[in-house]
Amino acid sequence: MKKLISAIIGLLAVCALLAFGAHNLQASSGSNGSKILNLYTWGDYIDPSLLTKFQKQTGYHVNVETFDSNEAMFTKIKQGGTSYDLTVPSDYMIEKMKAAKLLLPLDKKRLTGMQNYDPRFMNLAFDRHNKYSVPYFWGTLGIIYNDKFVQPGSIQHWNQLWQKKYRNQIMLIDSARDVMGFALASNGQSMNTTNPATLLAARNKLNKLSPNVKAVVADEIKMYMIQNEAAIAVDWSGEAAEMLAGNSHLHYVVPTEGSNLWFDNLVIPKTAKHFKAIYAFLNFMSEPQNAAKNAEYIGYATPNQKAKTLLPKAIRNDRQFYPDNRTISHLQIYQDLSPELVGLYNDRYLEFKMHH
Repeated sequence: MKKLISAIIGLLAVCALLAFGAHNLQASSGSNGSKILNLYTWGDYIDPSLLTKFQKQTGYHVNVETFDSNEAMFTKIKQGGTSYDLTVPSDYMIEKMKAAKLLLPLDKKRLTGMQNYDPRFMNLAFDRHNKYSVPYFWGTLGIIYNDKFVQPGSIQHWNQLWQKKYRNQIMLIDSARDVMGFALASNGQSMNTTNPATLLAARNKLNKLSPNVKAVVADEIKMYMIQNEAAIAVDWSGEAAEMLAGNSHLHYVVPTEGSNLWFDNLVIPKTAKHFKAIYAFLNFMSEPQNAAKNAEYIGYATPNQKAKTLLPKAIRNDRQFYPDNRTISHLQIYQDLSPELVGLYNDRYLEFKMHH
């Protein structure tokens, strides 16, 4: 009987959700005047209290849908059918979306906070003059290590990961571009190489790293590192910030010889419908106090110069997450590569994973 009641309750819940979803979709496809904003973003990528504050301040309700990769987001927007107003692609994906004519240009007259952003992070190659994008977060790819197992300061460079003493101790983020990228950087090569022989050499070098690799995973890295179950990890700076907050023995290093410098920016996809809400949200997130609150919650570096001054001193002066200009000068932004080259990167990466 309990099972039957549970089944009925479950069915009613599904019906309610479907009805709610249908209502939401109807509302989402409303006119420019609808009090709605459809945000398509990465999981857990905005402080929920800011969404509450935005709604109270403006009256616009934010529907949040999430994606787990730039490619998944690109495919969904290209297919159309869902009225997303804003999304948050990374640098190279902004290039790709521009080329595919999936973005609408910004109306700069409606933006009020662009002067708050650090000039170093504006007018970059993936979107000259910020015609389509407003900076959201930036960060790096680096190495996290636990000083209970690794002597402090003894890992500063990619090549040190290949030492035999780290056998079965390293966790890698499951990302073709990043794993191939640090292998390329360790060989002094461009992380955007188009040379098949260079990619093959990077794959061969990764194969030699295999004995040291405990696992290639995604979010689980945080748990492993916080619980002292692995000595070393390669991951993004924001994930590293979360790990460090959970375990005082952890440290984050950006190898000075080179790594990835990435940017996530807010853009308006061609599916957008609620333009008043869009510009209200862009201006709201550009306000220094809101950008600072968001940066504290997420753990990534804010490109908002005025927001950075509002962060606790320990955060804004932390060279692990706000590296100096000398380190930044050696970092590389991923470029949008041709489908053939993306396929080659993926193939070489999968070969390494199968070898592992």
